[in-house]
Amino acid sequence: MRQSRIAACTASLLLAAACAFADPATAEVPQTAAAEYVALGDSYSAGVGAGAYLPSGTGCKRSSRAYPVLWAEVHSPSSFSFAACNGARASDVLTDQLDRLGARTRLVTLTVGGSDSGFATVMTVCALGGGTRCASAVSSARATMDGPLAENLNRLYTTIRNRAPSAHVVVLGYPHLYHLRGACVVGLPEAQRSAINAAVDHLNEVIAKRAVDHGFTFADVTGTFAGHEICSSRPWLHSVDVLAITESYHPTAPGQSLGYLPVLSRVT
Repeated sequence: MRQSRIAACTASLLLAAACAFADPATAEVPQTAAAEYVALGDSYSAGVGAGAYLPSGTGCKRSSRAYPVLWAEVHSPSSFSFAACNGARASDVLTDQLDRLGARTRLVTLTVGGSDSGFATVMTVCALGGGTRCASAVSSARATMDGPLAENLNRLYTTIRNRAPSAHVVVLGYPHLYHLRGACVVGLPEAQRSAINAAVDHLNEVIAKRAVDHGFTFADVTGTFAGHEICSSRPWLHSVDVLAITESYHPTAPGQSLGYLPVLSRVT
């Protein structure tokens, strides 16, 4: 009975966490002159999970510990626009975040695609529905990646190139969520954790192909996060956190500084 209560509680938390990053907020970036470095994207670019959130655009949960801010602190671009926003999909980036791009923009970075792919639904179904329904949800997410997401990324990437013709555009991917055969004793079964990691790999493949097709650089972060996923001894990703539910499944401050920043630095 106690195990059933634990499972039910865990499932409820997973459901709440999945819902927490499903809805995008408005980017809230002022329409001003083009910036030399423009950081676009979703919660992984905004720094959700890293803490130290900036007072402007509070709905977007932009962190001073996010990799775009850390990169700008080291390289001191002449101007920096931090437009990334919690929950943003490709269509949100397209409509809400591109105002600071222009002919003088030299660097653009972004992560986007996780929310588009329905990972919120995947995490909920896998927590509540068992192995068969989890596999079906993963399969549906992969179909979304190959269809609507790929089309939306093509539109977004084309617009970015048109608005910032001279920019080096770096598209960063997503880390695996789970360290397999790790230390977790509750939560999703190992087979479902493996299926979710495989879905992340497929998402990265879809993103990478569209990025390369548009002449952009794709930066893979799975290597730097290896050994630091959820269920590892030193995770750089939050598991379910009832006290900060929006931060669940997002990189910690070390995930931003040690997982994402070195990868961006290598390609810039």
